[in-house]
Amino acid sequence: MSFRPSGTVYGTLMNFSGEHNVLGAAIKEAPYKGPPKAPVLYVKTANTFSADGAPISVPARVPEVEVGATVGMVMGAGGEVAGFVLLNDLSIPHMSFFRPPVQYRCLDGFLGVGSRVRARAEAGDPAIFALRVHINGQLRQTVRFNQLMRPAERLVADVREFMTLAPGDVLMLGCDVDRPRARPGDQIDISMPALGKLTNILVAEAP
Repeated sequence: MSFRPSGTVYGTLMNFSGEHNVLGAAIKEAPYKGPPKAPVLYVKTANTFSADGAPISVPARVPEVEVGATVGMVMGAGGEVAGFVLLNDLSIPHMSFFRPPVQYRCLDGFLGVGSRVRARAEAGDPAIFALRVHINGQLRQTVRFNQLMRPAERLVADVREFMTLAPGDVLMLGCDVDRPRARPGDQIDISMPALGKLTNILVAEAP
């Protein structure tokens, strides 16, 4: 049976060094006025979940979407990380870093969820994770998690400073910059040896 999150799924912004590099000096100006002092989170609501292999509908008003290849940490007892799962955090392209509008990230089906949760002990150190993103068979991005501002353990610890992570919750490690874009008709494959492959095909929403 395919994995489906039983708790809340939290996305993480500004956790890759490349995201800070893109902002440059602007990160010290309004509205940011400095780099974030705590993890910047948002919620992917349950309506966004799409199983591995499921088609994902894209509204007619949206010409293309950003592919957000990432890894989710699935929480177990005591708020500790029980395992890891592949995720495709799709979004409508937008420029907001700190306050991502819900209407851009929480469309129906806009979170591809891998079919398998790999136990923490089996998956290895997240710092050496590297995801490959293929669109229609062409390699479009490699996401290396040694570029995180907050590595996995620190991210969990910092989040737990201000909120509870319950069993079944999923916390994303974040998405790197230069995310590839895809259109209806495209097949997106996200893979790494330890976590397998997540595949979804974008389809145009029925009128």
